[in-house]
Amino acid sequence: MRILITGATGLIGKEIVRLCHKKNIGVNYLTSSKSKITNNPNYQGFYWNIETNEIDTHCLKGVDAIIHLAGATVSKRWTNAYKKEILSSRLDGTKLLLNTLKNNPNQVTQIISASAIGIYPDSLSNYYEEMDDEGDSTFLSQVVKQWELAVDTFSELKIPVAKIRIGLVLSNKGGALPEIIKPMKVGLGASFGTGQSWQSWIHITDLAKLFLYVLNHRLSGTYNAVAPNPVTNLELTRLCAKVLDKPLLLPNIPKGVMKIILGDMHTLLFLSQRVSSKKIEEEGFNFKYHHLQPALEALLK
Repeated sequence: MRILITGATGLIGKEIVRLCHKKNIGVNYLTSSKSKITNNPNYQGFYWNIETNEIDTHCLKGVDAIIHLAGATVSKRWTNAYKKEILSSRLDGTKLLLNTLKNNPNQVTQIISASAIGIYPDSLSNYYEEMDDEGDSTFLSQVVKQWELAVDTFSELKIPVAKIRIGLVLSNKGGALPEIIKPMKVGLGASFGTGQSWQSWIHITDLAKLFLYVLNHRLSGTYNAVAPNPVTNLELTRLCAKVLDKPLLLPNIPKGVMKIILGDMHTLLFLSQRVSSKKIEEEGFNFKYHHLQPALEALLK
């Protein structure tokens, strides 16, 4: 089997590539950086430029499925210009892939796209499942909604599509976790707001395994990629401190303070989304890391 991955050089993409090679799955990948192109038999890079609508169509050679991860990070200050980039990188990248498939011979029989639990409204009480896809008027929710609608256009080609709504990804190589623990290491750790916001998290190894499970079992539809046991922000902070053997001495950080520091992006730290993993588990997927403490110990010790 050979798959094409967009976003292969990012945090999640690298872990998926690692697992692919472990299972003898060949990888073609698209990158906007010509310096990141390699030409190994099981890991071949091809150039694309979403802004100029440019793509090396050789990327489709021998490819059976596409894992589509590419999109500008949301973990960067949300100026008005950058908000447009967050959205356009997802919509335009998806459109470029769709048109490439439409206009070039290929044997692609499956599309698996990243999405995000950001589609779900902020709530301390709701327990969200995949059918709860109405979203709300907030920026993140609207981005995810438009992103998923763009991904659904692949069905025009009669290709089955799976959308993976990713939660808070825990990794020691990047993402949120190193930023969460950085102040703790110098005794400045604290929870955000009331500490009661729900955090639906997933260990990066489980996330990569979930993508390959969807691939190998040819699943379609929408799946939440979150561990079975979400925690509050306070519990997340306490467990990080416990695993690091560091005290939590500071009071919780007020929302207003983070808004001054981060602007609109501060909402990432305060959104409460308790999300169910039941659907993917009912398909037979088993999480290695069900609970947060063992996941953190695996990453931080």
